[in-house]
This record gives sequence, structure tokens and C-alpha cells, in this order.
Amino acid sequence: MVSIKDIAKKAGVSISTVSYALNGNPKVTEETKAKILAIAKELNYVPNAAARTLKKQETKIIGAFLTDFSGAFYGDLLQGMKEVLNRNGYDLIVCSGSQSHRLLPEKMIDGAIILDGFFSSEELLQYADRGHKLVVLDRELNHPNVNQVLLDNKAGAGLAVEYLIEKGHRNIYVVSGPKDSFDSMQRMQAARQTIERNQPIRFTSIQGDFTKSTGEEAARRVIEEFTEPAAIFCLNDEMAIGVYDTVVHAGLRVGEQIHIIGFDNIELTQYTHPRIATIDYSKRKWGAIASEQLLKLIAGEEVEHERIYVTLVPGDSVQSV
Repeated sequence: MVSIKDIAKKAGVSISTVSYALNGNPKVTEETKAKILAIAKELNYVPNAAARTLKKQETKIIGAFLTDFSGAFYGDLLQGMKEVLNRNGYDLIVCSGSQSHRLLPEKMIDGAIILDGFFSSEELLQYADRGHKLVVLDRELNHPNVNQVLLDNKAGAGLAVEYLIEKGHRNIYVVSGPKDSFDSMQRMQAARQTIERNQPIRFTSIQGDFTKSTGEEAARRVIEEFTEPAAIFCLNDEMAIGVYDTVVHAGLRVGEQIHIIGFDNIELTQYTHPRIATIDYSKRKWGAIASEQLLKLIAGEEVEHERIYVTLVPGDSVQSV
């Protein structure tokens, strides 16, 4: 592997002069810089990222840690992160799985945005204790090196269930997300509380995992039990799409016999007929704010926790009964 020592030898200059030229330092004349860069190109020189990081104590790279990449949810979220980071001279890498966690202790990134169930809160607090800067999107953590940018899950779930109740529904199913999901737990808690305030209501909880397939499974159960109009609140739109497809294929009418509302307002819900009602928020804004908060942490600026607010998107998938 070619080093700056090799370039210095061929150029007939000192190692420090090569270093200055490669890093754009004005101490080197344009003529010398051009000569050194030409030799570096000729020798196929590749900078040693680890050595550069050790010297500068920064990588200009931010890590986004996700539980997985499935579904239509992540695109806008990551785009929001990327736009802010790129404007500020940072790049974004996206990671998943426990092996990627070593990017933090090995200082291969300058900070991290966490939406990753593989991280325990204890592990994150240990990294924060060591000085790593973190923004969490999926849990509540109090630490000077951690900022929270959380979705207003409880408000969204409350809006969804209230919408069903206002339409006269008294037979309500709720399809949850994974058992250890912060978003799912908050949404389910708010859904239960809203239902309890509006008794009498027949309430049934069905375990899901935020995937289309578990929405399909939930729909089959509802169809088997069907004797009267039923409303299904899916705690994300992926599952709502699964419910919708299964109900339609079973020959039942969405918005008449089975009523559906989701959460996330993914693009696909706009193309269903009838349109699936859902809870909307800006995923791009969520990602952008997370990046902004992390850059403030890295710069040593004071930050306060942020919340992403939600709105109801009505749809003909929910009608009055």
C-alpha cells in the first residue's frame, strides 16, 4: 500500500510537505502541490482513514442505526438525515445489526442516530458516558450526550381511535407492532386509554410486528370472527396494507364491513380504493431534526429534546356505522 513516505521520496520533498499538499494547506506553493498530487495519482495513493481520524479526532461521518430496512417507511427519514448532514459537510452511513455497534467505540463515526432495537438502553448510556454523541428516535434516555427526537405516538394513536369512535364503531381491533418496540408500546397504551374512556366498546388486541404479513394474519382472524362491522387500527401502515389486501381478496367490503385505519401515511395508502385512513407526520422532517440535533451535540451546543407532531388523514376506509 502506497504511503505519503513513498510520495515524498519520489517528489524529493519532506513527508510534512506531502501532508500539507494533500490536505490543502497554504504553506505549500501551488506548483509543489500540483506536483505532489500528480505523483499521488500516479502511485494510486489512497489516504489512510484510520490515521487521519486519529490525527483529526473526526471522521465527518454519521451513523444511522436501524433495526431493519424493510417496508416503505425509511426512505424519507434517511433522506431528511442525509440532506442536513451533507449541507454541513458530513456523510451518512446506514447500519443494522449488533456487529455494526463497534463503529462507535472504534470511533469510526462522529455520532449516531438510533432507531435500532438491537441497541439496549444500557449499552447506549455506556457509550454516552464515554463521550459519544447520540440522538435516539425510539426511547427515552436522559444523559448530557443524548438527545431525544421522538414521534408523538400517543397523540397519533389517540386520534386514530377517537376517529373510529366518532364514526360509531364499538367493535375495535388493534394490531400491535413488535413486543419490544417503543413506538408500538406507546401507541398501544394510548389506544387502550382512549377505548377505556369511551366504554362500552368490544376491544381485541392482536400481536403483529409491523410487517404486511402480520397484517394479513390479523385480517384472517377478524374475518373468521366476523358477525358485524368491525374496525381495525393497525399501528403502522405496512400492516394496514396487509389487512386491506386480505379483506378485499376475501370478498368483504372495506369501509362497509371492515373499516381500517393505519399509522405513518406511507405513499401506498394514497393509492388504495377506498383510501386508507392513517396518521401523518413528516418523516423527512423527523430525520432532518435528528441530524440537526446531533450536529449541535457534536459542536458542544445546548440542545433540548424535540417532538414530531402528527395529524389525522381521514379516508373512506372508515365510514359511519
